[in-house]
Amino acid sequence: MKTEDKIKAQLADNPIILYMKGIPEAPECGFSAKTVAAIKSTGFDFAYVNVLAAPFIREKLPQISDWPTFPQLFVKGELVGGCDIVVDMAEAGELKALLATAAA
Repeated sequence: MKTEDKIKAQLADNPIILYMKGIPEAPECGFSAKTVAAIKSTGFDFAYVNVLAAPFIREKLPQISDWPTFPQLFVKGELVGGCDIVVDMAEAGELKALLATAAA
């Protein structure tokens, strides 16, 4: 399976997915840690991909999403954004509402 097809399958199979450095229990960068905390504050479950353990995805995803950095949060296959956007949305109460639509 080509990397692009694998990413598309991940996006299709997971209504809420975070491409991050590390894993939620042990993020390997501060931005991933902040993003995980913001998502966890909503109470919704989410899938994740550790891009440090998946170099082909780490290389290909920015071309697909048109977003150069990690983490990247996708909801229903659409890019929400990176750390700053996710944290701002969580603080404004917008993230919980968005994730509720995906979990429904």
